[in-house]
This record gives sequence, structure tokens and C-alpha cells, in this order.
Amino acid sequence: MTPLRPYLIRAIYEWIVDNDMTPYILVDADQDQVVVPRQYVQDGRIVLNLRPEAVVNLLMGNEEIGFQARFGGTPMQVHVPISAVLAIYAKETGKGMIFDEETDGDTPPPNSPKKTPEKPKRPALKVVK
Repeated sequence: MTPLRPYLIRAIYEWIVDNDMTPYILVDADQDQVVVPRQYVQDGRIVLNLRPEAVVNLLMGNEEIGFQARFGGTPMQVHVPISAVLAIYAKETGKGMIFDEETDGDTPPPNSPKKTPEKPKRPALKVVK
């Protein structure tokens, strides 16, 4: 099956834009094939504004996100592999989705080891007079 992450990114992007908010993506700038303005990278990460008015020729494919934008007045072509997207969220509310750096965001296969569920705590009743 194709990876789930690019579909989730596109769906959340559309939801954010439909609600007149600003979509931001958090990118692991240290991954191979990431092309972003290095002067804005902090601690190996960069936040990119994907608002339709801020980017040109936005392409959100299954392998990468690409667009052209201006950084400090200088136009630049940006390329972000889908695996480098750590989160997508609305600037105004912070609502969105965080992706695990090592997984695709898919649910684990049925035969994978699972955590044993903790026993639910029993409710304690108290007599009120």
C-alpha cells in the first residue's frame, strides 16, 4: 500500500485552508534532499508557511512537497520529502497533526507487539451526608 502520511498532510492542509487559517509545516531540515533556506533553520528544523498567498506552484505529492516562495525578498524553490514533514498545523490554533520521525503515521500491523493495557482503576464511592 502507499504511505498514509502524504494523504494526511493533504487532508489537514485542505481543512486548515478551508477554515481560513494559515497552514504551517514543521520540517526536519537535516534529512537528505531537503532544500530550504538554511539561514532560517534552527536546531535542525524549520517552520514553513504554506498559505496559498505565500507560495507559488505548490505541489503536494506522495513523495515530496515543492513550491516557490520568497525568503527575505529572495525567491527560492523549496523541496521537502514527505518523510521530513514532522507536523502540519494551523498557525492560529495549533490544531493539526504531529508525525513520528521514524514511522509513517500508519497503525501498526496486527502481529506487531502491543503494550498490555493497564487495568482500569475502580471508581471509589464516598458517602456524603
